[in-house]
Parts: sequence; structure tokens; C-alpha cells
Amino acid sequence: MTACHGHYLTVATIFRGRMSMKEVDEQMLNVQNKNSSYFVEWIPNNVKMAVCNIPPRGLKVTVTFLGNSMAIQELFKRISEQFTAMFWSKAFLHWYTGEGMDEMEFTEATSNMNDLVFEYQQYQEGTSEEEEDFGEKAEEEA
Repeated sequence: MTACHGHYLTVATIFRGRMSMKEVDEQMLNVQNKNSSYFVEWIPNNVKMAVCNIPPRGLKVTVTFLGNSMAIQELFKRISEQFTAMFWSKAFLHWYTGEGMDEMEFTEATSNMNDLVFEYQQYQEGTSEEEEDFGEKAEEEA
């Protein structure tokens, strides 16, 4: 996990090679159970997998993992801050405008990234509230 320990919204795994589908299912269920605290609860069936029985050339088995984690917002924030500082000072801008880009395209891209960060923050806050509610319910039951 990254420094902010964001929860996963969804993940996908892709297996290639000869393997037992039963073993793949068991191992994925095991991973889900062990790491359930890292997943948001409000997205059901948020782990998907695919199996291709044909191995890649030169290897027997491979696995690819793709995860959509709320932790990515920290990277987006850092990139946005660094970009804004460079854009404000017009550093390297002439290279792009010389190739036909307009300054407005950069402004729009920054706005889109900031909107994405805002959406991730809303999901993060919603997840935090759910965890607090769960903690309060557990205390009441005890």
C-alpha cells in the first residue's frame, strides 16, 4: 500500500498458463478474506479475475494485478502541485505551444485532474465514515 493507505475500490487479476481453476478460485478467495479491510464495503463483487490457459512465450505461468486504489489521489495531488508551479512560471511551455498546443488545454487538464482528486476524496471520506459507524456499532454491542 502507499503512504496514505487508501482502500481499493476494485481489483482485477489475470492469470495465464496451465493451472487448476479450482486452485485459482481458492487462492483468490483466500486473498479477499485476508485483505478484506483494504477494500470498500459498498462495492459488491469488487474483485474480478480471468484465466487464459495459454502461457506467454518462455514462461509457464504469469499473473497480472490491476488495482483501483484511493491512494492514487496522493500522486495526482503531487503531480498537480508540481505542474502548477511549472505552468505558473511558464517553464517549458514554449515547447508545447510551438507544436500547436494552447495554454487553455493545460488549464483544462489540470482542472480535470483536480476534479478526479476531489471525487477520490469524497469516496475516502465516505469510507472513513463507514468505518466510524462500524466502530460505534461494535462498541454498542459490547
